[in-house]
Amino acid sequence: MHTSFISDISACMVAAFACAVFAQWLRQPTIVAYLAAGAIAGPLLLGWVQDRETVQTIGELGLIFLLFMIGLEIDLKKILRAGRVIAVTAFLQIVLCFLFAVAAFAAAGFSLAADRLDALYLAIAATFSSTIIIVKLLYDKRELETLAGRVTLGVLVMQDLAAILFLALQGQLANPSAVTMALALGRVLVLVAVAFAVSRYILPSLFRSLARQPELVLIGALAWCFAVSGFAAWLGLSREMGALIAGVALSTFPYTLDLASRVNTLRDFFVTLFFVSLGMQIPAPSLELARDGALLGLVLVVSRCLVVFPVLYFQRMGVRGGALATINLGQVSEFALVIAALGASYGHIGERTIGVILYAFAFMAVISSYAITNSDRLARALKGPLRRIGMADLDETSLAADGHAQAGGKIYLLGFYTSASSLLEEFTRRNPELLEQIVVVDFNPVVGHELRKRGIRVFYGDISRRDTLIHAGLESAEVILCTIPDTILKGSSNLRLAHAIRTINPGAQLIMHAEALSEIEPLYGAGADYVSVSRLIEADHLFTIVTAACAGDLAPARSEITQAMRDRREIIG
Repeated sequence: MHTSFISDISACMVAAFACAVFAQWLRQPTIVAYLAAGAIAGPLLLGWVQDRETVQTIGELGLIFLLFMIGLEIDLKKILRAGRVIAVTAFLQIVLCFLFAVAAFAAAGFSLAADRLDALYLAIAATFSSTIIIVKLLYDKRELETLAGRVTLGVLVMQDLAAILFLALQGQLANPSAVTMALALGRVLVLVAVAFAVSRYILPSLFRSLARQPELVLIGALAWCFAVSGFAAWLGLSREMGALIAGVALSTFPYTLDLASRVNTLRDFFVTLFFVSLGMQIPAPSLELARDGALLGLVLVVSRCLVVFPVLYFQRMGVRGGALATINLGQVSEFALVIAALGASYGHIGERTIGVILYAFAFMAVISSYAITNSDRLARALKGPLRRIGMADLDETSLAADGHAQAGGKIYLLGFYTSASSLLEEFTRRNPELLEQIVVVDFNPVVGHELRKRGIRVFYGDISRRDTLIHAGLESAEVILCTIPDTILKGSSNLRLAHAIRTINPGAQLIMHAEALSEIEPLYGAGADYVSVSRLIEADHLFTIVTAACAGDLAPARSEITQAMRDRREIIG
């Protein structure tokens, strides 16, 4: 039996590695690869794994680690600071998408009785989006800090909070009376109160005493995780719920980043086995299963389009902002797989429903990967059809008129990101008279609102489109500056932008941005008068700092930067 257990784990890990390498080659999410590994190594195909229950038991450990890590990464301060746009969007997305999905699956014939809650769990799968997939893809595209990226991450945080509430009530769904629900919430409140009281009054001094021995900090964190998990089980709640609360209770500790890095290795091993064990539950492909999986994907996409896009559009986020966030949220969450696995253990759903969610997860992960990668192109393609049904973008409505009225400045900033934000602050401090001559062209409505509050003239539009530059009055500019790097400049490049600018305004002083040294000469050839390579400027500054550090004389440099940072009021902080 011991040999069989080791053989089963070996088979799972070998299959997971092989599928992950293949998925990376295809640029697909690794979670899909692990699910495929479970299907290959399990009874569906090769049948390498003999003892599925043992693998699933180890996978449950991975689930506890996964929820503990999710808890560590939940920033309660960010939730409390969530802006109105994010809060409204997240609330309406969760509530309306869930209600729409429940109605759709109930109408399709899925059970919604006390003993079978297939429609409810499918609706949960259609409501929550995948944090792992979204963050990975947006990080690769360098869009985590864009407006659409921040809105997407804000909605994901709120979804995590909703998932915590669902986990609290999940065990009572078969008997959803007011009394049982109240008792369940009472037990959750006890769990949260005890966990946060201990984390506030006992753990800080305990962890401080262990801080000199990092391995003890790790052991202490894991002991805390399993202690709270066991306390949750004693209260009649799920161990996974306890692990999540344990992570959230530690999320504000100064050791969180170190803990996360140390737990990651353990988590990766056990979580891999968790998803492999889920893959073993994938039923044999059938026309009915493919149909239901496609239905789940369709309900998810339709609900996002009917809820997320209109909510953002009518909060004046524009067609682009609304479309990008809608596309970003278009996949089934790994949290839904967790909830479905727990639902099966409670007897709420059967393996067939888990199979539908697994197929939809894999299918939507692949589709959304391509959609997010090409989201800018898709957002542009939507402008025409939406315009025809009366949903014009911001640059075609009041902002356009505002932009025309204000066009004709001396200095044009094409795109507004971190460098432009800092430059504007320098204008404010050193030569505020020039602020009257500045026109900003950008498609971030939040930035536009903040700039207008400071009296800066703004034209809403995509700088990669030639007609936007013409409508913004670029032909009258005397100085044109683009500080956006090619990695963020979607749909164009500094070189193409320089060519377009010179056809509109041949006489202006043109300052462009380059990341690679090889880009400098082509930009000069395209008509740039100066090419800024910000990393060279930063390197020069850091050389001075490192030299001062070697001499043990960092205090003056630190004082200087502290003084420079004082009272800065940048749009992008």
